[in-house]
Amino acid sequence: MTRDDMRDGGREGTRDPGRERTRPIRVVVVDDSSFIRQVLSAALGSDPEIELVGTAADPYEARTLIRETNPDVVTLDIEMPRMDGLSFLEKIMTLKPTPVVMVSTLTQQGAEATIRALELGAVDYVGKPSGMDGSTLATLGRELLAKVKLAACARVTALRTDHKRPEEMPIPHAGWAKRLIAIGASTGGVERIRDILSVVPAACPPIVITQHMGGNYLASFAGRLDRIAEPTVTLATHGARLRTGQVFIAPGDGHLIVARDGNGLYCRLQEGPPVSGHKPSVDALFESVAVAAKGRAVGVILSGMGRDGARGLLAMRKGGAYTIGEQESSCVVYGMPRVAMELGAVAQELPLAQIPAAMLRALDQPISASEP
Repeated sequence: MTRDDMRDGGREGTRDPGRERTRPIRVVVVDDSSFIRQVLSAALGSDPEIELVGTAADPYEARTLIRETNPDVVTLDIEMPRMDGLSFLEKIMTLKPTPVVMVSTLTQQGAEATIRALELGAVDYVGKPSGMDGSTLATLGRELLAKVKLAACARVTALRTDHKRPEEMPIPHAGWAKRLIAIGASTGGVERIRDILSVVPAACPPIVITQHMGGNYLASFAGRLDRIAEPTVTLATHGARLRTGQVFIAPGDGHLIVARDGNGLYCRLQEGPPVSGHKPSVDALFESVAVAAKGRAVGVILSGMGRDGARGLLAMRKGGAYTIGEQESSCVVYGMPRVAMELGAVAQELPLAQIPAAMLRALDQPISASEP
């Protein structure tokens, strides 16, 4: 598959999520299963805001269809003959950047492939359920419609083949052990969290992260980060102490909360309903950090749809923490950072490439004597 097979003159490398839409969202479905193609096609065809412009059984059929129809969104299966979905996604994001929603199996192998797809630039994913009864199909359809509409608003850029040298990181020191970094993200967060953790030093301050993602995928996400990052990255467990060089990811079965006792900060996993529409919730994490760490923390809100995290980041800033929002220019979806900025929760707004060094430098700001 060559560059000319994918490229045309009608699309620039970056989508503008702020443009006004005056026509239906044009979608191409790529899946080797005729049954799944029918299921996805029926769901998409039920919404007047979406136009199904074609289906393909493999990437070789899809390349011609994409070139001819210039879709707004592509749904893409991972396991296909002749060329797997990840290889095709990489070609799409390199040669003809287009918003892609992956369709993956709810297996360990499927979860790992999905995480890789999000790193390559896929906007989101839907999971193929094991059963296909009426209720399951209805749920799949609703999820697909929501994520296709989100993808149509996303900013996607060409896959980076050359990685610029990151800004020089501050030198670790003993004072970092008493500090904390809290990060929240949603759509686009997987590749952003990867980029941040891949450059922070092994002796980084404790880092806690809430990423909106299904519980079946979070273990694979944490495992992949642990393989590429110098700090140790794991899913958070109830009672885990926050130590230098450790990164904790919120698991999918509860909210990640930071608490304090006489021995310092530790993780709590809190049951209960969604907060700000999500479980785990960024607001739940940030609000707990505002209470437990006050001015000893740095809060970072990254790309994502909606407003989860904005209220919590404001609480952190009011409590004395330094707060950073991702700049619109580098977001896939400038939703959560935008709301946080409008609320006055963001002390500094930066493009992604500048965030790792900035959040570490912020840890060296003086702490008030009244703080814990």
